[in-house]
Amino acid sequence: MSQRLSILGSTGSIGVSTLDVVGRHPDRFSVYALSAHRNLDRLFEQCVAHRPQVAVVADADGARALSARLAEAGLKIDVTYGPQALIEIAEAGEVTMVVAAIVGAAGLQSTLAAARAGKRILLANKESLVLSGALFMATAERAGATLLPLDSEHNAIFQCLPQVAGESRISTRGVEKLVLTASGGPFRERELASLENVTPDEACAHPNWVMGRKISVDSASMMNKGLEVIEAHWLFDMPPEKIEVLIHPQSVIHSMVTYTDGSTLAQLGNPDMRTPIAHALAFPDRVTSGVAGLNLADIGKLTFEAPDLRRFPCLRLAFDTLHRGGTAGALLNASNEVAVAAFLEGRIRFTAIAQVVERVLDTVAVGEATSLEVVLEADRRARELATEIVAGLPAPARS
Repeated sequence: MSQRLSILGSTGSIGVSTLDVVGRHPDRFSVYALSAHRNLDRLFEQCVAHRPQVAVVADADGARALSARLAEAGLKIDVTYGPQALIEIAEAGEVTMVVAAIVGAAGLQSTLAAARAGKRILLANKESLVLSGALFMATAERAGATLLPLDSEHNAIFQCLPQVAGESRISTRGVEKLVLTASGGPFRERELASLENVTPDEACAHPNWVMGRKISVDSASMMNKGLEVIEAHWLFDMPPEKIEVLIHPQSVIHSMVTYTDGSTLAQLGNPDMRTPIAHALAFPDRVTSGVAGLNLADIGKLTFEAPDLRRFPCLRLAFDTLHRGGTAGALLNASNEVAVAAFLEGRIRFTAIAQVVERVLDTVAVGEATSLEVVLEADRRARELATEIVAGLPAPARS
């Protein structure tokens, strides 16, 4: 039976890759709804190619503009807008799978709505678990939702774990530790003293992966890996001390699982998000993704090193956040989003990102994440304080 998808964040890198895989298998997958924030040109092209029933944009002006273009093209697609519209396409009865690919806290409420509706969720919005891990996982379990990770690291771990028939949660039976690999980003070998002078373009020049600018900066600071550590804790129910990060510059081994008998299983593949997306879309089957297979002889060697927490203080902050629990995840994520946006706009130095996050974590009290309202209030307070801190920092010197 054909699976009907709502893709939350279809114009980003994950959404584009998902549609590429979907387009290769029209007999298996069809698109019910697409959403974008403001990239109306790409969303229009996607609507022409995939003919969804619904398209969602950020606001009324965007909806009017997209509606007019679709009408001119002779397409009858319902165009809606705003956060409630995202929730509606996540919950829609016609939908069997929801691809949660909106970047940041903006994706939390629609992803949580998909969990409440018991959908099969292909999860790329790691912030849903960073902000509200306990709440999200309890909601998904109560509603019978299925979570399939799209992040290459978590998808790799999922592939290396035992698949136990009849168990609703992912099994970690016999697992000693999870090892998340990281490329180390563009600054792995750069002089520490020079990091405060890096430019946004340098931070976004990832050596192996093609990603959006925000995620690219998070990769350069390794905050992205820290968020993935928190996500792995909730997805796989593993304590922090059993989650390890290992730098692997070639980005061929996407993550590993070590078992109590001494065995370590690894998932390998070329660095292309279409591989984990194809795995999650078709699970438990396998379908072609458009990605070439590995040629290990050409690669020649695989290398590994421990991360330097002086170079990557954001990774340390993420582990600290995981140990603190509660609303600390919301504080971490919100302050990082504010700081990264300021860096990309040229208002603070790259090294100030970790400083902003640490000051917020040291200042705002951490409480229990008992409800969505509590989580969103922590997010609001962190953004407010981070904005104040950014305003008081010196701007980078311009050449």
